[in-house]
Amino acid sequence: MRVVERDREMRGELPNKHHSYIFFAFLFFVLVLFPDFSISTNTLSATESLTISSNKTIVSPGGVFELGFFKILGDSWYLGIWYKNVSEKTYVWVANRDNPLSDSIGILKITNSNLVLLNHSDTPVWSTHLTGAVRSLVVAELLDNGNFVLKDSKTNDSDRFLWQSFDFPTNTLLPQMKLGLDHKRRLNRFLTSWKNSFDPSSGDYTFKLETRGLTELFGLFTILEVYRSGPWDGRRFSGIPEMEQWDDFVYNFTENREEVFYTFRLTDPNLYSRLTINAAGNLERFTWDPTREEWNRFWFMPKDNCDKLGICGSYAYCDTSTSPACNCIRGFQPLSPQEWASGDASGKCLRKTQLSCGGDKFFQLMSMKLPDTTTAIVDKRIGLEECEEKCKNDCNCTAYANMDIRNGGPGCVIWIGEFQDIRKYASAGQDLYVRLAAADIRERSNISRKIIGLIVGISLMLVVSFIIYCFWKRKHKRARATAAAIDFEREFKDL
Repeated sequence: MRVVERDREMRGELPNKHHSYIFFAFLFFVLVLFPDFSISTNTLSATESLTISSNKTIVSPGGVFELGFFKILGDSWYLGIWYKNVSEKTYVWVANRDNPLSDSIGILKITNSNLVLLNHSDTPVWSTHLTGAVRSLVVAELLDNGNFVLKDSKTNDSDRFLWQSFDFPTNTLLPQMKLGLDHKRRLNRFLTSWKNSFDPSSGDYTFKLETRGLTELFGLFTILEVYRSGPWDGRRFSGIPEMEQWDDFVYNFTENREEVFYTFRLTDPNLYSRLTINAAGNLERFTWDPTREEWNRFWFMPKDNCDKLGICGSYAYCDTSTSPACNCIRGFQPLSPQEWASGDASGKCLRKTQLSCGGDKFFQLMSMKLPDTTTAIVDKRIGLEECEEKCKNDCNCTAYANMDIRNGGPGCVIWIGEFQDIRKYASAGQDLYVRLAAADIRERSNISRKIIGLIVGISLMLVVSFIIYCFWKRKHKRARATAAAIDFEREFKDL
């Protein structure tokens, strides 16, 4: 029998035992000499598991993202996702950020159609927490956009994912991720900072979509709003005029009965970009520079004092081109001129003349980031002229503006009572129409007329002076010519 097997082995019908020994010896030396060597796939089935000790990871089909266990400092282990081909290790999602594994024993597997992360005592430290029976087999897969999904093994329909990491962001918004509300599924997707650079647990800062009034993005310290994007004006968030200069990005803002969200995508599939809230609360946008092998931060917020919420108080606007930066709106004056002059503009601006309702007028402020709209009234059905009429007929209305700057400006937003957090831009922004007493409008008109009259008067004086100078110059030139001719004639007679 052994002779037959040896003959079959020599003919190649059976594997050569020496080859098997060589293979296992090679595998042993690889694992010993290269402990970071890992075996990767893009899926995790119900019969498989992912452990810290196995050094196994899940890699997206195109090799863009990788999912596995990691630690930064100490013995705390986390399950997370990072860029596979970026030399600077950059984590974009962490599953158990607030409940780390305390040692190097941990296992991720699918149990009862749920992804479950277990610690050394088989106690769940994180789970997808899905309820309801799933009849078919499920599989977990890491997609090339960085989305880790749990789905029916027989479908690739994104609308039928049982669970996805994109619905539970940490501190990073990737292309195609949604930031905002899903009313149907009762989801609120927002970003939360890391505690610090070495601790991915939830920090003190969040960045979320606010739907009260006009929809806009807010940066918060715990529950305190510290900066905002300005409302969506149809093309961009009005407080981020730079958005229209970013050619590599396409933005989408969607608002309907089922959901309200903001998302972006890249026009270049080879470009890596992310939007991140850092531990200090700053929102930062990065792109990866493969030549320098580093992240390029090309935008951040807040970038100056004018980006800080309510820095100038009520009825005032912030302008970085003026000193001081805070300015009362036309028709208003500082409550405390001394404090205002010293640079403390936190107090209110007060009206110079009280409103009379029926006789009030509106003053146009151009190129503005609109005031905070969380308490404003929004009417999507009417245009700007009707908006003015609606504000004029409500004696408590203090300002109005377009909701959308496209196609002639559909939609209306009006402010009742005090409003604040306005910023002026050199260009971009929107027009804000502020209610003033007629006397303040006339005062401006009188001042404008005086300035125009002064300019016209000075111009006329300059023109008349120039004409007189030309006549004098011409007369003087003729006189010199006549004198020269007489002298020449005298000299000729003498000859």
